[in-house]
Amino acid sequence: MTTALPERAGRRCHNVLNPLHSCQYFSPELGTELAAVGVTDRSAAYFAARAAAMGAVGPGTVTATFYNFRHELVARHVPEVWRIASPEVVLAARLRVADRLLRRLLGDEVIASKEVAEAAQLALRATEACTRTARPLYAAHADLPVPEEPHLALWHAATLLREHRGDGHLAVLLGAELDPVEALVSHTATGKGMAPKWVLSSRGWHREDWHAAQGRLRERGLLSAEGELTEAGVALRKEIEASTDRLDTAPYEHLGAAGVERLTELGTGLTTKALAAGAFPESAFGKG
Repeated sequence: MTTALPERAGRRCHNVLNPLHSCQYFSPELGTELAAVGVTDRSAAYFAARAAAMGAVGPGTVTATFYNFRHELVARHVPEVWRIASPEVVLAARLRVADRLLRRLLGDEVIASKEVAEAAQLALRATEACTRTARPLYAAHADLPVPEEPHLALWHAATLLREHRGDGHLAVLLGAELDPVEALVSHTATGKGMAPKWVLSSRGWHREDWHAAQGRLRERGLLSAEGELTEAGVALRKEIEASTDRLDTAPYEHLGAAGVERLTELGTGLTTKALAAGAFPESAFGKG
């Protein structure tokens, strides 16, 4: 049975849960645990950790499902990374990363709290309404077992909700006719995306690619000469998020308004604590 939700309630809930998953990609724990199984390159560790649920896939699958990485960077590490560490080995290492990282950011007392257990139960209930169709990253993660410990179950549920929304978001970007770099440039121009230097260093693109994408967006009337979104650009990014919301309503409608409100409250408290403990580098996001 579904319950009508306040406007953008699902998006707000997602936004406070997603950091509990995504902070792993910025963590020293990821490098340490993947290095212990032989994966020492930072990009290779990221590709392996996020793609492992799909099995030993090739570079084309990773480029397609990750969307905004330069294919040449992906192909430099995939499928070679699977010859170093199998997907099963990487998945086990990734779970150790989640455990160590959340304990460091939240502390053992919070990890053992009834609030974390409640958040895990609510988030897992929301995932019951997620759908696999045309959502490859979500579908692959949905086939993984739910960890027994509440904080890891919460992390797993946050991962499912992130990839479910993310897969839908990519479909919307295609519909908006934004290529990978244009999507990155326009998102950064909102002030909410990754800073250009982080994009260029982690996604494999060059400064010329960034400038060329800015030029194409200007030709479409979406970006000003100063690199700011025009009125049309702001409207497009708002529509992209609204369309993503529409494709991602099912889990939050399934949880219901009261459940979403409670999960958002719990997630806000946990993420606020994690951010205060340094979950992300300060320079990673924004227009700088």
